[in-house]
Amino acid sequence: MVAGDTKRQKTLISKLENQELAALKRGEERNSKRKAERVKGSGEILPYRVFSKSGEKAVDYLFVTSFLIRLKKDFYMEEIMQKRRATFDGKKLLEDKIISVPYLFENNDSPSRFFSQERRSFQYDRREAIRYAERWWNDYNPQYEKFTDNCTNFISQCLRAGNAPMRGYPNRSQGWWYQNNNWSYSWSVAHSMRWYLSGSTQGLSASEAERAEDLEAGDVICYDFNGDGRWQHTTIVTAKDANNEPLVNAQTTNSRMRYWAYEDSTAWTPNVKYKFFRIGV
Repeated sequence: MVAGDTKRQKTLISKLENQELAALKRGEERNSKRKAERVKGSGEILPYRVFSKSGEKAVDYLFVTSFLIRLKKDFYMEEIMQKRRATFDGKKLLEDKIISVPYLFENNDSPSRFFSQERRSFQYDRREAIRYAERWWNDYNPQYEKFTDNCTNFISQCLRAGNAPMRGYPNRSQGWWYQNNNWSYSWSVAHSMRWYLSGSTQGLSASEAERAEDLEAGDVICYDFNGDGRWQHTTIVTAKDANNEPLVNAQTTNSRMRYWAYEDSTAWTPNVKYKFFRIGV
């Protein structure tokens, strides 16, 4: 490795470390504002793949953290599983980062495609949606396709478990559905689900809430981390904390009972935008 390459590697590692340290600091500041305390924590490293990459050795591993949180008189367990990759030149660590793949977006996935004329309600079983979110947050149901960016696919499965009706098959640009090992864009793409939920008046439908506190368990939050109009992440509310704020389950970075605002994520920016959806209301 030449001197220029070494300098670039050090700059990259420093940037990644600074991003993660900043995320950790935001998380601590958030907990302080919420008056939440991490009573006890644990971490586990689980390697699952070793391979060569451009002559260097790479190790993919899971970094699982668990924290017992105390908020007022309540206790709950927050769990997060990161997929990470460490790259080595011999014994020298060159890079250690969260594995991230750009979120999918379909150019023909315009919001107007999801609009319809007549609202029809359905009986949403929030308990079953939450039960599914708790069962599968850190696992993958073999009845469904698994994606590298699995966040919206996971939320769709939760909604379906809660009796959300599908419609639009076989047009991938219409409705919200999964059938015969095929699916709509709104089923699996965060940007598509955000616009589907804003516009759908048939099948799976929702109403927008102004504040996170207005949500209930079983409702959905969409995230535009950069504030540029491109929605990148989706979570499901599985509980409310002692301040009446949502705790969410999610995948891609598999998380359970995570505070909804995601300031402790490296994807978070000060320009973040959120959309809050009351499902079936």
